[in-house]
Amino acid sequence: MAREKIKIKKIDNITARQVTFSKRRRGLLKKAEELAVLCDADVALIIFSSTGKLFEYASSRALDRLLKVFFLIAMLLLVVMNNLD
Repeated sequence: MAREKIKIKKIDNITARQVTFSKRRRGLLKKAEELAVLCDADVALIIFSSTGKLFEYASSRALDRLLKVFFLIAMLLLVVMNNLD
């Protein structure tokens, strides 16, 4: 018998929400690290909590470098898309 799907909605209880955030954050950081190691990929992950606290992960390269590459590609795509119009 398959497990019943959980309906995704905001957790009203603040304590339960913080516990869930903490657990899921650890899982997400672990998955990002696994992806970087298994696939030899450059991975950057930025998470802000509901209180504004920053959590970040970057694979072997510096996070700043990864973000610069990402924004450079995004800007180039915008230029190309604007030129197609």
